[in-house]
Amino acid sequence: MSTTPDVELRIESLHVYPIKSCAGVSPAQGLLIETGFELDRAWMVVDAHAEFVTQRELPRLALVHPSLGRSDMVLRAPGMLKLHVSLDAVEQRTRVRVWEDEVAAYDMGELAAQWFSDFLGRPLRLVRFDPEQRRLSSRRWTGSLEAENAFSDGFPLLVVSSASLAELNRRLAAQGQGAVDMARFRPNLVLGGLDPHGEDHLDQIEFEGVDGPVRLKLVKPCGRCTIPDVDPVTAVQGHAVNDALATYRADARLDGALTFGMNAVIVEGIERRLDVGASGKASYRFDA
Repeated sequence: MSTTPDVELRIESLHVYPIKSCAGVSPAQGLLIETGFELDRAWMVVDAHAEFVTQRELPRLALVHPSLGRSDMVLRAPGMLKLHVSLDAVEQRTRVRVWEDEVAAYDMGELAAQWFSDFLGRPLRLVRFDPEQRRLSSRRWTGSLEAENAFSDGFPLLVVSSASLAELNRRLAAQGQGAVDMARFRPNLVLGGLDPHGEDHLDQIEFEGVDGPVRLKLVKPCGRCTIPDVDPVTAVQGHAVNDALATYRADARLDGALTFGMNAVIVEGIERRLDVGASGKASYRFDA
């Protein structure tokens, strides 16, 4: 493996998704904990069999908008009264499944369950990740690093460059399709200073965090499902995004899957904060 000289980067935006597959929030600053940004994918919606549900089968999850206060999270959705969810209280212990992992969690009670069931039209419950649970990323991709996750698909952080979205929108326009925004791709960090899909070839990024350096290692391309084709404003599902990606983003590293963005793990920086606008340096990686 060889590297090129450092490339200068900056954080254009930060994003946290408190409830898996629901809308996110975009803070000016994010605190890194073992599982990624604090409160990212800390909650999840599950069905009557304690299996996770996402926009893949319930696109209207995109219309659930959380806002985070000091003591609670407020949920809003079309046609629903707002729901207050405590940040510091849970109810009974439970076990839930996210992908292939069965993990410990806490049920958030009957009111939250009824709210999601009413909005989405089927029996559902809201659960919170048990912080005592250790759910690790695949060592196939992280090597010697142990990377913890809450309810994310499999890695603590997702990194995407703004140039990658600009390139996709250029191709969509050439096909007579409208532009899409970054919300469809659900990144945690959006980076400026890269060429389109330059993040594919980065090894480690070091940022000047508020409390000291933060080092992230980009370990796995993010394979894409149908969620980027869900309009986050209307929850209508189309196919234009994946159709466009299919023309240029089949990734040999994932046996031809369509990829957009890179999953990352934290090498250094637990309990440190990152600000929007923070500068960083990274080297391009080229595997021999």
